[in-house]
Amino acid sequence: MTPRAPKNPKTPTIKPGTRVAVLGAGSWGTTFAKILADGGADVVLWARRPELAREIQEAKRNSDYLPGINLPISLRATSRLDLALAGAEQVFVSVPSQSLRENLITAEPHIGANAIIVSLMKGVERSTGLRMSEVIEQVLPISTDRIAAISGPNLALEIAKEQPTAAVVSSTSLETAQAVALLARNGYFRTFVNTDVIGTEFGGVLKNLIAVAIGIVDGVGYGENTKASIITRGLVEMTDFAVAYGAHPETLSGLAGLGDLIATCQSPLSRNNTAGRLLGQGYSQADVVKQMQQTTEGLASVSPILELAKAKGVEMPIVEQVRQVLAGTLNPRDIAPHLTTDSDEPQGERTLDDAQAHGSAAVWGSVKRAFDQLRHGGRGPLGD
Repeated sequence: MTPRAPKNPKTPTIKPGTRVAVLGAGSWGTTFAKILADGGADVVLWARRPELAREIQEAKRNSDYLPGINLPISLRATSRLDLALAGAEQVFVSVPSQSLRENLITAEPHIGANAIIVSLMKGVERSTGLRMSEVIEQVLPISTDRIAAISGPNLALEIAKEQPTAAVVSSTSLETAQAVALLARNGYFRTFVNTDVIGTEFGGVLKNLIAVAIGIVDGVGYGENTKASIITRGLVEMTDFAVAYGAHPETLSGLAGLGDLIATCQSPLSRNNTAGRLLGQGYSQADVVKQMQQTTEGLASVSPILELAKAKGVEMPIVEQVRQVLAGTLNPRDIAPHLTTDSDEPQGERTLDDAQAHGSAAVWGSVKRAFDQLRHGGRGPLGD
């Protein structure tokens, strides 16, 4: 069962103008800097390229990644890490997952001793299989109670256009999650909290892989039945994997799991969906990587996730077929008929054994509670 907050938790208060830094000026990093600035924080955005930092600072635009979006007047930008991090009470990191370690090593001397570090990334480190919060904990001299992760249905351009959405902030420390959530919210962006960091991070990683599969069948030309089947079975794979690594099943039916899965699978704004669609149309993985303007985390995460699944004895047939398409050993048209198994023997809909079957009821009970909460104006206990 997902850990719940005490009835009367000590909720931290955040003073207006709290100094924060956002590292990474791609579409999501820039959008999140906008979210924070619109919520009243004093935000400095770090861009690796000086010319991009200059455009954001002077024109309040990021034409490379958010064309047509006006950024807040108060938002500042720099290409100097030391200036971006000076005095920052919270540091939000939005760099490609495979470059996180080297970026943290460079940033570490400039990060405040008591700063909270927040991951905005949805990937695992290819060489180690570590989640982003684990890489942060390994590289920085910091305890887990000062690390948080944000996930959910977060298509950057929609949020930059101020279309209403929600996300979940997760930390092993409820107080830290609340402190981040208080800053990362405004009139169009709502944040919930939980303490299931494993489930929250893996939800953000795993939905990318299912979105690639959806893109593949979309590129092939299959219709809604195929896509609905893959989304549903994909959620089972996501839940089984995350639970095997210690996550709570309810988290995978929340914003970081089901919510993010729906948004990423159905939207042409999703880089993972787009990459999959190109694969389905016959492009090779190398050609797809060349065509994509930004990092597609799903492509980088397939192999390490399958290695982690193998270590726990978790079967992930959809993700395995994505790997085969990427390797060129499976025709994209053949991905849909093999949704669960190559065996002709009828299979149970849930892949968990009977001893774990109660988790399934918990998942769908959680879905019902989520819809009930939405029906009553979003009121309910802490958590997503």
